[in-house]
Amino acid sequence: MSFVYDPPDTPLRVIHADDRIVVVDKPPGLLSVPGRGEDRADCLIARLRAEFPDILLIHRLDLDTSGVMVFARDKAAQGDISQQFEKRLTRKVYAARLDGRLEPETGRVDLPLIVDWPNRPRQHVDHAAGKPAQTDWQVLAHEGNTTRVALMPLTGRSHQLRVHMRETGHAILGDPLYAEGAAREHPRLMLHAETLRIRHPGTGRSQTFAAPVPF
Repeated sequence: MSFVYDPPDTPLRVIHADDRIVVVDKPPGLLSVPGRGEDRADCLIARLRAEFPDILLIHRLDLDTSGVMVFARDKAAQGDISQQFEKRLTRKVYAARLDGRLEPETGRVDLPLIVDWPNRPRQHVDHAAGKPAQTDWQVLAHEGNTTRVALMPLTGRSHQLRVHMRETGHAILGDPLYAEGAAREHPRLMLHAETLRIRHPGTGRSQTFAAPVPF
C-alpha cells in the first residue's frame, strides 16, 4: 500500500537521556526508522542522531502512533533492553479513544495475528497460522459515543492494538487502515504510548517513563 509521506516539523521532546539510553516522545506522522526510498529517509532515529550519534534502535512505534520510545547508546544496553521486551519484562500502557461504547470495563483480547499479505501492511486474525497476541484493556471514560481506554499489550505484534480493538467492534478513532466511516475521519490516530517501564541497563533499577496524552 503506497502513501505520501509528509513528516511533521515537530521539535523532538527528549524525556530522559544518559550515557546508556535515550527516551523520547515520538510525534505522530513520523517514521521510527527510514522507509524504502529517499523520500522516506526522514525519521525519528535519523533526527536523534544529530544529537546522539551513537543511538541504536530497540523497538518501534507505528507511523501514526505517538508516545514513549526508548533507544540505546551502546550494544550492551541495546541487547539488555531488547531481551526485556522479548521476555515480556517491560510494561507498556497505551492511551486510546475508540469508536462506540466498549463494555465491560476490563477485558482481554486473545487473537493470533499475521500479515494480510495481499493487503499489507494490514494484519488480520488467523487462528491457524497467526502468532499469539494478547491485549488487556481498561475503560477510563465514556465520552459521548466514544470510549477512552488504557491498553496493555502482553505481546508486541505489528498493529496488534489496532486490530484487536477493531475485533471488539470498537476501532481506534482516526485509524486509516482499520476504522470505517466517521470513525476514520479524525485528524490523527487516537493511539499514544503513554508509559513504558524498563529495567535500566546501567543501574538495574526499574524506571517508568511517561509522555502526556495529546488527545
